[in-house]
Amino acid sequence: MIRPATEADLAQVGAIYDAILDQEAATGVVYTNWRKGAYPTLDTARTVLAAGTLYVGEEDGRIWGVVNLNGEQLPEYDDIPWSIAAGREQVGVIHTLCIHPGQAGRGRGREMVAFCEAAARAQGKTVIRLDTWEHNVPANHLYPTLDYHFAGATEFFFQGYIHEILNCYEKSIV
Repeated sequence: MIRPATEADLAQVGAIYDAILDQEAATGVVYTNWRKGAYPTLDTARTVLAAGTLYVGEEDGRIWGVVNLNGEQLPEYDDIPWSIAAGREQVGVIHTLCIHPGQAGRGRGREMVAFCEAAARAQGKTVIRLDTWEHNVPANHLYPTLDYHFAGATEFFFQGYIHEILNCYEKSIV
């Protein structure tokens, strides 16, 4: 089940962020350009929870995934040649979709994306947009298999400390 997050979920959400970053540090296989203690953090989750846009996937009382679904397009999105015309109010944006490493390979990412599409559609959105680091192999493979169109890539100055190239994707949900 995927549902809106609650204050009681925050510790498990933070544990997912840490598990991803700890696995990258331990294996040397890096799919995010995030930094432990900087982004994403428990404070990140707390801020998104307060905004009402934090959702969690849960099974048997354990949180297996988390996502921030809102309409916030980063300034760099203006540099992308989007092919699906939409006003800002028509766009849902997937941010920081994370699946606990112990749940990898079980279709949880697909499940979370399908939830985001349905939730955005219910909010009257007509398109989903998102970005992912150019070296995030799983995400850059996943989105095209879910009919997301690669719209372009540009340099982002993420969170004011990470210069990175992010690939941007879009999908009509009407």
